[in-house]
Amino acid sequence: MALGTARGLFPPEAAGPIAKSLVVGLVGYGLWQNRHLRGLWLVGLGLASNALVIFANGGHMPVDPAALERAGLEALVPRLQARYDAVHSLMDESTRLGFLADVIPVRILSYANVISPGDVCLMLGIALTIVEGALRAKRGSRAP
Repeated sequence: MALGTARGLFPPEAAGPIAKSLVVGLVGYGLWQNRHLRGLWLVGLGLASNALVIFANGGHMPVDPAALERAGLEALVPRLQARYDAVHSLMDESTRLGFLADVIPVRILSYANVISPGDVCLMLGIALTIVEGALRAKRGSRAP
């Protein structure tokens, strides 16, 4: 889609939502096919949460300017106001489902970011899936 947009085959306002829909559809299909892994249900919840807020806001993930400031990333505010990337936008009064947007500031050592509740679900679900897989492998190695 990016190559097609760069070559003028697709308008950016169509390419972004199409690409995001394809990602959600394909990842959702993969999650469904592996639904026996309990941790992936949390991944699916995170994916659905992020997709919901992105689609409700015209294909962009809103980012809370106050959370950017708390994370030490206030320099990104002007760039987000100018919509410098195809994914994020600055949260404002027109933002829909703002509680699902990037509202959680994260500062760990030199790492700083702002994440969404959906991102938290995704990370926890991935961690649980890894633990579940390791426990299944351990149980399987003890079988005669």
